[in-house]
Amino acid sequence: MPQQVTFTAMDHATRDDYDLVFAHDAENIATQAGRVVSWLQQMDGDSPYQISRLDHCLQTATRAECDGADEETIVCALLHDIGDVIAPANHSQAAAALLRPYVSDKNHWIVLNHGLFQGYYWMHHYDQERNMRDQLADHPYYQDCVDFCANWDQCSFDPAYQNQPLAHFVPMIERIFARTPGTCL
Repeated sequence: MPQQVTFTAMDHATRDDYDLVFAHDAENIATQAGRVVSWLQQMDGDSPYQISRLDHCLQTATRAECDGADEETIVCALLHDIGDVIAPANHSQAAAALLRPYVSDKNHWIVLNHGLFQGYYWMHHYDQERNMRDQLADHPYYQDCVDFCANWDQCSFDPAYQNQPLAHFVPMIERIFARTPGTCL
């Protein structure tokens, strides 16, 4: 049985207890990339689209890479919809929270807001305002998010597109999640 803390309420904990908790947290952080890859693999299944959700993510990341994006941006393109696995009702926010400790403010903001920005392509079909993204027009990363959606995300549902396989991106995922959390803010 693994070593366990002595407390049943946090206000009774000792420094040794918290050392044990933080060691456990550090191990979870060190193995994060593997869990992320596993979540991506879970996206390789049935989908109402002509491709799987995984293929959509792979296409988005491949397009970013082909356009010369940096590695962090490519990984964000790959993981922008990972929230579909763990929090479909707020997938953008879940993906952004996962990435937040490891990526720049710009990439975090784009992932966080891409769902709203994608509304430009579908909201009018439901008698909703398709330009809701414009409420953020004064934000310094507004155009970057428009471009992310226009150039990489909204066009990545093509069964004929030749994307890179997941194995191509795994080393990138590992490098991003090997960063010390919080150093990219």
